[in-house]
Amino acid sequence: MNSQATCRLPDLVGTQAWTCAFTIASILFGVATAHSQEDSARKILKGMASYLAGQKTISATFDADIEVITPTLQKIQFTNSGGLTMNRPSQFRATRAGGYSDVELVFDGTTATILGRHNNTYAQIKAPGSIDQLIDRLRDEHGVTMPGADLLLARVYDELIGDATEIRHIGHGVIDGKDCDHLAFRGPEVDWQLWVEIGPNPIPRKYVITSKAVTGAPQYTLRIKTWTTGAPASPDAFAFNVPAGAKMVEIKQLADIDEVPAGVVAGDAK
Repeated sequence: MNSQATCRLPDLVGTQAWTCAFTIASILFGVATAHSQEDSARKILKGMASYLAGQKTISATFDADIEVITPTLQKIQFTNSGGLTMNRPSQFRATRAGGYSDVELVFDGTTATILGRHNNTYAQIKAPGSIDQLIDRLRDEHGVTMPGADLLLARVYDELIGDATEIRHIGHGVIDGKDCDHLAFRGPEVDWQLWVEIGPNPIPRKYVITSKAVTGAPQYTLRIKTWTTGAPASPDAFAFNVPAGAKMVEIKQLADIDEVPAGVVAGDAK
């Protein structure tokens, strides 16, 4: 018995050593892979950001979905479609229509106008400056958010990467027949994903935002349908013409401009 035990001891030690070595190698490989994924994701995101910031004129159409979690934990999705035309740095027009709103935003570099077509009311604010400054001002001073608008910012890379705690290049995907790189980002309260078209025009074809701090983790999804750059906008593209019978109100009095219907009660944060 003793001789057999002595004879097997080196085999046992060798097995443990190989197992330990394999475990360490797996960990190191995992770390290396994670770094490789992050480096690749950053490179792709920088390429997209550089491309977007370099486009003086952009016209695009989109579909969007927004999810709401009810107090009874039912997930409801609301859909809308829209389009935009922009002339950097300070001219912008966007429309969005869904089952509960029909909204237009026009910015000529000095004045921003928001029109709610359902109620034929509009509000105006003086906002001299760039498109980036307008988006920030609408959100910070007036509570008007434009989900997905960070893709339009000249500083899109810094905006997307700012709160990220984990960055990964997941692999490839296909959006509307276009081969795309699939990127995933994690943050303290929000995760987001991007599908960026592969090729000379790295367009963000799909953008998903997950609010994981909210019960049920509702998502906002933006899908770019068409994208055109370099086409000059018409001279009156960024001029607002008051519709017949439209009433001017304060921006806080605008009704039915949200992507979800009035009265919808969402669930609580976790």
